[in-house]
Amino acid sequence: MITQNTFEVAHLRAAGVSLIVELPNHGTPAVAYWGKDVGELSPSALYALCQARLAPFEKDPLDSSVRPSLINLASDGWMGRPGLVGHRPDGSGWAPRLRIRSVELTSDTGIKADTVEPKPETQDSPISVISGGPAQIICHLDDEETQLAVDLTLELLPQGLARFRASCTNIDPARHYTLEELSITLPLPLEADEILDFSGRWGNERYPQRSQVKLGCHLREGRHGRAGFDSPMMMFCGSRGFSFERGQVWGLHVAHSGNHRSWIERLPSGVQVIGGGELLLPGEMVLAPHEAYDSPWIYAQTADGLDNAARAIHRWERTLTSHPGIDRPVSLNVWEAVYFNHDLDVLKRLANRASKIGIERFILDDGWFRGRRDERSSLGDWEVDPDIWPDGLHPLVNYVRDRGMQFGLWIEPEMVSTDSELARNHPEWILRARSDSLPIEQRYQQVLNLTLPEVWEYVRSRMDALITEYQIEYLKWDHNRDLVDAGNGSAGRAAVHEQTLACYRLMDRLRADHPGLEIESCSSGGGRVDLEMVQHAQRFWLSDCIDPLERQHIQRWSSQLLAPELMGTHIASEHSHTTGRVSDLSFRAATALWGHLGFELDLLSVSDEDLESLADWVAFYRDNRGFLLAGDVVRRDVADGSLWLNGVVSPGRDRALFALTSMFRSPMSPRGMISLPGLEPGRSYKVETLLIGGGPNGLFLPPWAEGIVMDGAALDIGVHTPKLMPEQSLVISVQEVSR
Repeated sequence: MITQNTFEVAHLRAAGVSLIVELPNHGTPAVAYWGKDVGELSPSALYALCQARLAPFEKDPLDSSVRPSLINLASDGWMGRPGLVGHRPDGSGWAPRLRIRSVELTSDTGIKADTVEPKPETQDSPISVISGGPAQIICHLDDEETQLAVDLTLELLPQGLARFRASCTNIDPARHYTLEELSITLPLPLEADEILDFSGRWGNERYPQRSQVKLGCHLREGRHGRAGFDSPMMMFCGSRGFSFERGQVWGLHVAHSGNHRSWIERLPSGVQVIGGGELLLPGEMVLAPHEAYDSPWIYAQTADGLDNAARAIHRWERTLTSHPGIDRPVSLNVWEAVYFNHDLDVLKRLANRASKIGIERFILDDGWFRGRRDERSSLGDWEVDPDIWPDGLHPLVNYVRDRGMQFGLWIEPEMVSTDSELARNHPEWILRARSDSLPIEQRYQQVLNLTLPEVWEYVRSRMDALITEYQIEYLKWDHNRDLVDAGNGSAGRAAVHEQTLACYRLMDRLRADHPGLEIESCSSGGGRVDLEMVQHAQRFWLSDCIDPLERQHIQRWSSQLLAPELMGTHIASEHSHTTGRVSDLSFRAATALWGHLGFELDLLSVSDEDLESLADWVAFYRDNRGFLLAGDVVRRDVADGSLWLNGVVSPGRDRALFALTSMFRSPMSPRGMISLPGLEPGRSYKVETLLIGGGPNGLFLPPWAEGIVMDGAALDIGVHTPKLMPEQSLVISVQEVSR
């Protein structure tokens, strides 16, 4: 909170974004501006910008001007949601007043430091101004009265993403401190008056919802012990009617795979903020003397339109050391082909068909381990079932590898069935809040307490043994229940925070011990998707529903957070196992094309004709994945809401692929013109339709479909839509040519 005028100012700039932060000598850091790049401002101009933010003095309610800081404190007069909440055992220490003691700044691009002298009549101290490109600032704050120290890290990344995290240390040498909340808050302009966030349920993740900002707090909490199907994912606020293409937006994401909260708050004082942090359960974070709590990273971004916001995240994801690259192997997961009915001959026949159509990775799903004939038992007993696999998995693994494919395996290492040898031998290894009963069951299973070193090591050693014996290249890592009453056994204290960190450590250890291993994050489908898990997993299963019509929605909005190469997008069975809807092959394949392509169907029941079509789709994907998984994602709202447009444009703007999808019947036919965006005016492009695998059924094409050369500016004006039947998708190619 800033209540005085003596401070330093930092102005960081990257990728069209400015982040201006006030660093007061006797206060807490605050964001003065966060938005479009304002250019290189002189020290006096930055000083004036900060001065202009001061509100007029009012006698009611406080005798000083109050504005939001990165960690809002009630002791500074903030009347909204506080950023730091906690207390000592005797109830004291609940009103901390943090002040900056020192500041560290690091940058790879160079930093300029200047000083500006205020006007004499202000009687202010000189103002230090720091300006530069992407940089990290660490502010060291403390409060001698409450004996707390906080390190606040803020960083502007080269892609224009900002991120923030805080660490709170109990510096009292004798007393514990119960920390209830440590969150980050950023200012929003009042013209940002429309909220977009997401909800959902199993099989229907990433459901967008919009609402108007009103006085009060729009609060979203996730208490599942995972991100959740109903996660807000990225909470946006922007000018009314913002879209993929236009409208300034500000977004915030809590990068944490456990409990979380995010909010937008508008106060009667005319202040509007967006904030977020980890949701700590009662008594979960009790800091012993000199013990610290580290908050998750809070990612924040501002952009013109949702597509530009998504691109910034995708570009950052592609710089991570955990990123898998773009040469993504086409996979077959046999779950919907065999379920729990494992038969070596059937699986060999599936592998044989898979190799013939160009599939590169074969994945054996649930049902391979001791006693696992259905979902009611055996989680935790991680040994290959000798009754089903008398020679282990070697006959299948060898058969798969002999056909040039990688081998992957399904696991659920954080869970245990109550009907398992592990649960019977070690009931004390189960997360529980009560001594007299286990948590309510979900999918017939409980959660292993990975916060116990012996449990973590047991799981690690079993996974390590499997990976080593079978040289597994890929793990489908499932997580099929919420963390309800997830207490730390004998201590009884809530353990969701520590359980989440233990999962990260387990993933990282297995990948460190097995270079090249890929992990897919699956949580009953898309229940664990966040920007922290992105740094530990290489692929995300977006939903257990692979009905292509539902997947159009799920993939469209999941791409707001995930680059295409991180999204598992599979060609499903003709008859959906989750919705009962029947879809033809062209629609299923065209929907799955725009991510990490895979299959989840019984290839043995596919006709020879359809198998040839599937081979065409696989060949197209393999030939073009270097482009599909490296370009800029484009999504557009079409005037006729029955049509959706999505695609990928190369960074050099010399190529694009689009999918025009008919979601449902329209009262109009044909449906007018459609823009093909993202290309450069003044450059010439050949535009044509691609009828991969034979193309959609019932298609009537306009004359341009066979190939026409157009200027990039003309493409933005558009081409006439073909006549598409409902639940059909057409691929359109745009390629630069020389005139």
